[in-house]
Amino acid sequence: QVRLVESGGGLVQAGGSLRLSCAASGGTFTRYGMGWFRQAPGKEREFVAAISDSGTYTSYADSVKGRFTISKDNAKNTGYLQMSSLKPEDTAVYYCASSLYVVQRNWRAVDYWGQGTQVTVSS
Repeated sequence: QVRLVESGGGLVQAGGSLRLSCAASGGTFTRYGMGWFRQAPGKEREFVAAISDSGTYTSYADSVKGRFTISKDNAKNTGYLQMSSLKPEDTAVYYCASSLYVVQRNWRAVDYWGQGTQVTVSS
């Protein structure tokens, strides 16, 4: 089974940046797409970004487009989410996700999950 471990969360001021990492093990990493979701207290888990197995295709939620960048390093079995120009509304637990080939926008269709890492943006 695929195991995912996130890191890099923390507390930042509005306008700041963070880079989240997701280390993967247990599968053929080159065949797996990777994505990120987030969930704020009392809210539904929502899609943030996804990248295909090859790393050539990316998709972003409208709320983060232009501010967040997803990437994938197959040699390191690691995915990343670079977050810039952070806003208080970005505050949430961020979850790394993976599925064979591509991660769907619907979190219920995702095959594998990390444990989550807290991102808090102060105003």
